Amino acid sequence: MRHYLLSIRQPGGGTPPPEVLEPIMRELAVLNEDLRAAGAWVFSGGLHAPDTATVVRARDGEELVTDGPYTEGKEHVGGLTIIRASDLDEALEWGRRLARATTLPIEVRPFAHVVGDDDGGV
Repeated sequence: MRHYLLSIRQPGGGTPPPEVLEPIMRELAVLNEDLRAAGAWVFSGGLHAPDTATVVRARDGEELVTDGPYTEGKEHVGGLTIIRASDLDEALEWGRRLARATTLPIEVRPFAHVVGDDDGGV
């Protein structure tokens, strides 16, 4: 089994109103239960807005810490889910379901290596 990152690409502009957000959260709860029942769920969570980020860079033996996101743009990673899937097709199917539930673009990306995983994530 490989591990895949399903990242939610969220537009800027803050949190949607409750009448928009509540049905999405219900759909996400169903999807997360289905992921768990299938043995595919590893981790998931939403993120605070990009302006809450802190970037740490190492240069010349010292660390530089700056407030704000690494890059600014019209979209940002709003949340993520890590899954186990037998292949890309299976991961894409979970990505499709996540896209339908959130109504947002989902980037599906395989991990190159998972520390502590018996098959090395490949």
